[in-house]
Amino acid sequence: MTKVTLTVNGRAMSGECEDRMLLVHFIREKLGLTGTHVGCDTTQCGACVIHMDGRSVKSCSILAVQASGSTITTIEGLAGQGDLHPVQTAFKEHHGLQCGFCTPGMVMAAVDLINREGGSLTEEKVRARLEGNICRCTGYHNIVKAVLAADAEMAAGRQAAE
Repeated sequence: MTKVTLTVNGRAMSGECEDRMLLVHFIREKLGLTGTHVGCDTTQCGACVIHMDGRSVKSCSILAVQASGSTITTIEGLAGQGDLHPVQTAFKEHHGLQCGFCTPGMVMAAVDLINREGGSLTEEKVRARLEGNICRCTGYHNIVKAVLAADAEMAAGRQAAE
């Protein structure tokens, strides 16, 4: 067993695990944060997307021991002080979710996309950048609308702050 120490959603957390445990399972089973979903364990679906050291990653592609020392944000840590993140609000307002299984990973991937390329997003760009996240309910049309709406709101917020 190896001790893994992370900063998760702003809190120092640790636990022991076998060296072969995937980060997604560590987050869910050892830390009790079940918002990050397990879909495929093969990096195909994107349900397990989190932010590690500021970038979106598929947590089923990383061993927990590899992530030790990292700063992690999960879907539970995205909203601040009880208010939804603008991407979460846009998913709600534009019905960018159906069954909800892919939603945490989609939201986390969308936040990273907007943080990296925000203000210049187009429907084509959003579709291309989110192609590693699978929605089995075929909700892509509304997901894309939600991401574009969140991008516009966040860009307006950035401009107002300047």
